[in-house]
Amino acid sequence: MGKDVIVACDFSSKADVMSFLDKFVNEGRKPFVKIGMELFYAEGPQIVKEIKERGHKIFLDLKLHDIPNTVKKSMAVLSNLDVDMTNLHAGGTIAMMEAALEGLTRPDGTRPMLIAVTQLTSTSEERMKTDLLINEPIDKVVMHYAHNAKLAGLDGVVCSPLEAGKVHETCGDGFVTVTPGVRFADGDIGDQVRVMTPAEAKKIGSDYIVVGRPITAAADPVAAYNRCVAEFVD
Repeated sequence: MGKDVIVACDFSSKADVMSFLDKFVNEGRKPFVKIGMELFYAEGPQIVKEIKERGHKIFLDLKLHDIPNTVKKSMAVLSNLDVDMTNLHAGGTIAMMEAALEGLTRPDGTRPMLIAVTQLTSTSEERMKTDLLINEPIDKVVMHYAHNAKLAGLDGVVCSPLEAGKVHETCGDGFVTVTPGVRFADGDIGDQVRVMTPAEAKKIGSDYIVVGRPITAAADPVAAYNRCVAEFVD
């Protein structure tokens, strides 16, 4: 499995995201992009199709979490968008994850990669205990959720880069880890509390890193992206 950098295109309009992607038109490497709730809700499914037509791989980050039948039907709709990866919350139970996988799988047996969110990178152990009344250590919770995702047949999980190595120990090297919370050593960590540099994420075993503002808000986004690729992939 090759490592890759996924650029979080957390823009609010088609104009903004296309302006950003235009910077890469003449570059040799087209970034793997993440389309999240903000852009998807603003522009709808058509934005996914248009970015796909430009030759970008797409991680559709909508974090579904509902009753199994609703998630199954929703995933069936998303499978028609030809994205490369999508996700849901592992907290929705094994039954929900199994239903999602069933809905996502097309009649010919193909499907996008499906990964589960364990705990958001903005969630500290203290917040997990006080806000969610989950009193187990966060590391134990993340590994339990990852194990459940594997039992359900999913391809991997979204987790903090701090947990990627342990996820592989728990679920195997072939179980994919997609890790947000990545910042350059000289950058601002923003609102995430569990972070790591691209080089550190590579060393600890992340398969994909998701990087947003350090690239999208950089003075030179192409240079920032290339730096990230150099640190994590090359």
